[in-house]
Amino acid sequence: MQRLNHILAYTALAFLLGSCYAAPYYTGTQTNNFDGSVFFNKLPTQKTVADLAGLAFGNLTEAADWPDWRSSQAHKVAQDRVLEGMAVTFVNHSTFLIQVDGLNILTDPIWADRASPVQWAGPKRVQAPGVRLADLPAIDVVLISHNHYDHLDEGTLRQLLTQQDTAPVIIAGLGNGQLLQTFGYADPVDLDWEASHRVASAAGAVEFIFSEARHRSGRGVGDQMKTLWGAFVIKTSQGNVYFAGDTGYGPHFKHTGDVHGPFRLALLPIGAYQPRWFMADIHTDPAEAVQAHLDLRSEQSFGMHFGTFQLTYEGIDKPQEDLQVALAAQDVDTATFEVLAPGVVRIF
Repeated sequence: MQRLNHILAYTALAFLLGSCYAAPYYTGTQTNNFDGSVFFNKLPTQKTVADLAGLAFGNLTEAADWPDWRSSQAHKVAQDRVLEGMAVTFVNHSTFLIQVDGLNILTDPIWADRASPVQWAGPKRVQAPGVRLADLPAIDVVLISHNHYDHLDEGTLRQLLTQQDTAPVIIAGLGNGQLLQTFGYADPVDLDWEASHRVASAAGAVEFIFSEARHRSGRGVGDQMKTLWGAFVIKTSQGNVYFAGDTGYGPHFKHTGDVHGPFRLALLPIGAYQPRWFMADIHTDPAEAVQAHLDLRSEQSFGMHFGTFQLTYEGIDKPQEDLQVALAAQDVDTATFEVLAPGVVRIF
């Protein structure tokens, strides 16, 4: 019951805090996914204030108890540039270090204690990052899928600037660059879906394509859907990599697989999926993640977005358990869709 009360308090407080915070937002012309005021998904994801209240104050008996803390050991990562093959390290939540073609690429970095606008309230981490922020090699590229606090963390991004001599290239969806500039990033790259940016590498260049996802954005009440969310396709000499960010299931997976696949590696969310009446629009469950793995024609997939912050109702280990059930049900080799412990590196 203590954990359920924490969920209630965190959700209600986050909603109240959200009324005090907002990010700068996009003010461009209308596009296929922007009506001149807000961005939108091809499949609806609209949630009302009543829905939010139902999530916060509804049937809290559905929410599982999480441990207050789960001990883990921080790992070291290679400081040398990876010029042949690819090294992928799972840090925590949706944060991976991808080392390929001489570039060090970081996805949705979060080392904060809480996924919140403040560090004295909000969802608190229950496991340390698998790699200390100070132990990272120099980061060349940072990818931001959207501006929710568990994916765009101000403290982490500011610290990253202070600990290395050269600012990384930081790439996000339309409208996010204004906020990133306030953190000290002078030249952020904002992209629409299917727009791309190339970064020089040891193999010539790596291309980063911002790809469609089914999600939302907003750091407060007043900026909901005002900046663009998405996934990333990373085209390297060692094969294409897909980073899903946050997304509900939809036809965008197959479209991305058809246009940019097959993929050498896909990083897919498997957590924060219950209750389904609320989360299905914006978060894949493990069975849908397996289908996305198939849609993308991914040779290897790793699960993410689980086990760090309790954001929804399922238990801390439930995503991994449900993933194994889904793999068996869809007759997918378990070796092709794995869950890494924080800090574990895989070499391709």
